[in-house]
Amino acid sequence: MKNLEKYRKIIHVDMDAYYASVAQLDNPELRGKPIAVGGGGDRGVVSAASYEARKFGVKSAMSNVLAKQKCPHIIFVKSDFARYKELSAKIREIFYEYTDLVEPLSLDEAYLDVTENKKGNPSANDIAREIRQRIYDETGLRASAGISINKFIAKVASDINKPNGQKTVHPEEVLQFLEELPVNKFYGVGKVTAAKMYNLGIFVGNDLKKKTLEELVQLFGKSGAHYYNIVRGIHNSPVKPNRIRKSLGAERTFRENISSEIFMLKKLENIADELERRMIKANTKGKTVTLKIKYSDFTQQTRSKTVPNFLQLKTEFMPIVKELLYQEKLLNSVRLLGISFGNLNTEKKEPVWVQLQFDF
Repeated sequence: MKNLEKYRKIIHVDMDAYYASVAQLDNPELRGKPIAVGGGGDRGVVSAASYEARKFGVKSAMSNVLAKQKCPHIIFVKSDFARYKELSAKIREIFYEYTDLVEPLSLDEAYLDVTENKKGNPSANDIAREIRQRIYDETGLRASAGISINKFIAKVASDINKPNGQKTVHPEEVLQFLEELPVNKFYGVGKVTAAKMYNLGIFVGNDLKKKTLEELVQLFGKSGAHYYNIVRGIHNSPVKPNRIRKSLGAERTFRENISSEIFMLKKLENIADELERRMIKANTKGKTVTLKIKYSDFTQQTRSKTVPNFLQLKTEFMPIVKELLYQEKLLNSVRLLGISFGNLNTEKKEPVWVQLQFDF
């Protein structure tokens, strides 16, 4: 392996049974029960399954008919992508409080490069644990994480202690970890490729490592070079942030619906405190203030106002929030309120790579 000073600190965060967990979060009656996300018709397939359903062998992409055979008391629930996106955005805001080098893979997983991070914390392991706790505290959802020197190993590691766990593969442990890893656990090795490897006597990383580059290319084409490198811990793809932050906000869902503007103002004061803290931490200011209102019937409304100057402090933007609240009559009782800033002063910056001594 290389000198330890040359390694990056990569975290792969993966939400646990995300779609199913969101359904259980929003409907307490489903908690602890085997559920499948997707239409329950005989011609449909399972989009996601709760851990309770997985114990019976129910998996995503499985036909509904087979899922019912394996688990006769399974409960089917409909997908709610608006809700998935809403919670995913909230989770990503947590990520951005630690680093701008965030590469989302989907609504429920992302890579984070914390080699240099906003908290000044040298321990990627501690950062991952803190992020997972923050996600649970702020959304009620559980996440698992993998931590290592590159994206490939971090992603493999995140699956090891699921659900609600994490696994760190330290730089000095990488080679042994990969040599002992079953080939079907290598990210990118599907059932067909794994079966081909088994027929060739390749069952774990060490077996794969015995093959020359030429042999692997001959056997697996372009993927052969990939396998040759990853089993040696070589995977240099950087975390690629694919969006510029366009807004920053804070919101709260209430246990009981609120119908009085006076009570709403008290809630908005607390939300504004949180938003001010986030704005200062992110060194961000904005010109457009948006009030988000979600009603008890789940309909949503936004009211916005743009001002000439950049704002950041609660004393600056709270009067605008009050104005927006009283702008028009409420349509119903309210279950969620949020405040966000758009037209931010942030610009896209190229990441500066700094090699640090590792302290996982």
